[in-house]
Amino acid sequence: MKRTKTRDGLIVLLHALVLWALCGATIGIGRAFWGIETTLIVHLLAVPVFSSLISLFYFKRFGHFAPVTAAAMFAGSVIALDAGLVAPVFEKSFEMFRSILGTWIPLGLIFVSTLVTGLVSLRPSAIAPEQEQEAHPR
Repeated sequence: MKRTKTRDGLIVLLHALVLWALCGATIGIGRAFWGIETTLIVHLLAVPVFSSLISLFYFKRFGHFAPVTAAAMFAGSVIALDAGLVAPVFEKSFEMFRSILGTWIPLGLIFVSTLVTGLVSLRPSAIAPEQEQEAHPR
């Protein structure tokens, strides 16, 4: 399939959707087993792990956008889904946006972990020596 900016953007958005779904599942499952405070802490710990793994896959497989752009798209997509779907439909309130622990720190972690993963995974030193030799024969 021909590569286009629209297709490249959709690929990032699909990765962000997976991230958002995993974060939502963490909150949903956590609420069923623990109180909200424990759930928010587990969510806070899970967010950078999920974000790093999904963005690593994105950067290794696709990497159409610079790390800062991809990080902004990941975080922006999550906040758009939270504001457009989670708050009005599932929570029936925008109260979640008052929670620094539940919303704002995780969004910051999504941005930072995606950015760092992109920067590290795209560094020339991230190429294994045998791949570097193939890429640059002497």
